[in-house]
Amino acid sequence: MAVGKNKRLSKGKKGLKKKIIDPFTRKDWYDIKAPAMFSKRDVGKTLVNRTQGLKNSSDYLKGSVVEVSLADLNENQEDAFRKIKLRIDEIQGKNCLTNFHGLGITSDKLRSLVKKWQSLVEAYIDVKTTDGYLLRCFIIGFTQRRKNQIRKTTYAQTAQIKQIRKKIFEIVTAEATTCDMKEFVGKFTLEIIGKRIEKATHNIYPLNNVLLRKVKILKHPKYDVGKLMELHGGSDDMGSKVDRAYKEPEFKTDI
Repeated sequence: MAVGKNKRLSKGKKGLKKKIIDPFTRKDWYDIKAPAMFSKRDVGKTLVNRTQGLKNSSDYLKGSVVEVSLADLNENQEDAFRKIKLRIDEIQGKNCLTNFHGLGITSDKLRSLVKKWQSLVEAYIDVKTTDGYLLRCFIIGFTQRRKNQIRKTTYAQTAQIKQIRKKIFEIVTAEATTCDMKEFVGKFTLEIIGKRIEKATHNIYPLNNVLLRKVKILKHPKYDVGKLMELHGGSDDMGSKVDRAYKEPEFKTDI
């Protein structure tokens, strides 16, 4: 071999002096806090790169969306089929303060509701709360057998489905436009809207399993730290217990 052709022989093997660093030593743990409208505030923990130079760790966390079961937030297993999305809006120390970002139900619950010999009624509507949130609500319901019915099937006619859908629009609009986001979240977690729809549409065609299948936030109001702190109840760590005793609201005929 000619002298001077291989320049790596005198330098030794490449990469031996490279120090191996555990990536978790550069990360910090943060606690995710749910709003005070839920009985359990501690959602979980998340990892993020530690602040270095101009890269701030809070910038990585803000805007992140976490999904958690409503059964864990309200400590009630009857709500296990509901999924709540929370968005991180503010960082205080090692706590991530979140706000409501959306609602959904699990696919196994949705598939268990769909059966033969019945009609499925779906509707969606855009509503705006008093505090400026623009929401798109998806409602689902199923026809059921009338009392003393002999016929096997419970199919609703197209005209009846249109009437049911109109009632759904009226009730959801009335419920959403007269309250803020905190009150509206309490309404659909306690199934108040679904029960009102079932009662209002009984004369058109009996319905059951009326649910808010999905809620999407189309537009947020201008960010306000004060309102977010009110939503989290100041510095208290414990949330308020959700009262699950349902009281039948007075039905308004002039909606």
